[in-house]
Amino acid sequence: MHILTAIVLASLLGAIISIAAAGFVAFQARAHWVPVLVSYAIGALLGVAFLEIIPEAFEAAHNPHGMAATILLGILLFFILEKLVLWRHCHVEACEAHSPVHHDQGLGPPVYGRSGLMITIGDTFHNFVDGILIAAAFLTDFNLGVVTALAIIAHEIPQEVGDFLILLHSGYGKRQAIMLNLLSSAATLVGGVLAYFALGALQSWVPYVLGLAASSMIYVSVADLIPGLHKRPELHATAQQVSLIALGVGSIWLVKVLLGDLG
Repeated sequence: MHILTAIVLASLLGAIISIAAAGFVAFQARAHWVPVLVSYAIGALLGVAFLEIIPEAFEAAHNPHGMAATILLGILLFFILEKLVLWRHCHVEACEAHSPVHHDQGLGPPVYGRSGLMITIGDTFHNFVDGILIAAAFLTDFNLGVVTALAIIAHEIPQEVGDFLILLHSGYGKRQAIMLNLLSSAATLVGGVLAYFALGALQSWVPYVLGLAASSMIYVSVADLIPGLHKRPELHATAQQVSLIALGVGSIWLVKVLLGDLG
């Protein structure tokens, strides 16, 4: 099989499997489950950021101080992006841009939550880098490419489930969430094909794009999603939230351990 064909197939297969799994969860979920399951999404996002992306970024970066500065800059950039979303959608002081708001009597379109937009942007960065990593692995060795593609698919599934839940929580419909995830996943194919033709130039970008992806996940989790959990301070609700966050982190850790054993 030609290397470029393998890269394209691996990128497409990863997108299809991860979105199919996330879509299955989304379409089976009841509306009142979504705020609860957001706790799992927080754990999955933090798990991916701290257990997968940041260690990989620091390993690939020649300058750890520069990588730390990139992550810090990324958090600032997403703060500015959030402000721009607020300015775009809010025309009164009482606006709550992170909650879905509809015009009176349902005559106008909904104003969607900023966390959904931001996680889509961050996931697009992440998927683009995944494409570069798949291409780099296949260009090094075909078997390594297959193993790398499987690893990326495995860690994408819980992350895409988390992204789906965040989009639903932000006010997007299930079909809209699918379309946004499809568009975001297309970045994997773009990254893979570009890396095949210009790998030397793109490889130097990988650690810093990873850093920006991690920044978006940390910012959305800590600034947008966790504050919403404090609206339910009851002991049983807190225990449920902590358990689901731990489950989200644990699912990422388990995939990491299993892949390490297989390797």
